[in-house]
Amino acid sequence: MKERSLYTFIEYLTIEKNYSEHTVSQYKKDIEDFFMFMNEQGISDICEVDVNVARLYMTSLYEKRYAKRSISRKISSLRSFYKLLNREKIVEDNPFSYVSTPKLEKRLPQFFYEEELEHLFHVCDESTPIGQRNKALLELLYGTGIRVSECVNIELQHIDEFLSVILVKGKGNKERYVPFGSMAKNAIVQYINDGRKKLMENKQSHSFLFVNHRGGKLTDRGIRHILNDLIEKTAKLSHIHPHMLRHTFATHMLNNGADLRSVQELLGHSSLSSTQVYTHVTKEHLRRSYLKHHPRA
Repeated sequence: MKERSLYTFIEYLTIEKNYSEHTVSQYKKDIEDFFMFMNEQGISDICEVDVNVARLYMTSLYEKRYAKRSISRKISSLRSFYKLLNREKIVEDNPFSYVSTPKLEKRLPQFFYEEELEHLFHVCDESTPIGQRNKALLELLYGTGIRVSECVNIELQHIDEFLSVILVKGKGNKERYVPFGSMAKNAIVQYINDGRKKLMENKQSHSFLFVNHRGGKLTDRGIRHILNDLIEKTAKLSHIHPHMLRHTFATHMLNNGADLRSVQELLGHSSLSSTQVYTHVTKEHLRRSYLKHHPRA
């Protein structure tokens, strides 16, 4: 029962929600951790879990000294899990909907300054197929703000070079057209016409834009590995995660005068509140600039 329910949940996250492999694995780990707790408590059926069990589980997480952010994520995962089970009539109620997650300090999204990005772009060796791919990958992620899960699923037929737009499939399989600029276009065209062809030589044919060194489809984990490898080649930067390029896209757009609604549409956010966090980033950036440069600050 538990295993079948978990399989249903993973299928839902993958197909309906279109979550990345990395995100799905995090949800899976959270649910499996709760199953272990159920075993410890002698609870064999997911239908036996009520609000008291849910609260007891959260208490156990506190006792194990999990960070507030980790506790919040685990409870949120279980809330989503039971919400689906309730929708599918597997359980009658969602016990985790009655459990309050710990209040978290709001973290501002991390982003790169323009000069920091230049260091990343310069370490891509465009004389090699891998270097061309990495340059195209960086230019596209920064130039469009798309999610990594959206990036790995781009196919050649999704790219309109003439109009400079890409058809992107986002969360919940929602499709949108995203424009890209001249720098991204040049890098993508070079990679498709040269680097990708060389990486695909004598390999099984497929239409995915980004490929690994063996010619197979690049995964979101592969992108994280590529970015970490690029960081090691520059002494100017110390850390990176793929979402930072998305954060940077939004922050730079707003810093340069873009309106919030346009940025929301480009990012594929369903609500404006998700986009508004970037206005806090730009305000903080202005505050720091003022404190650093104004003689009376």
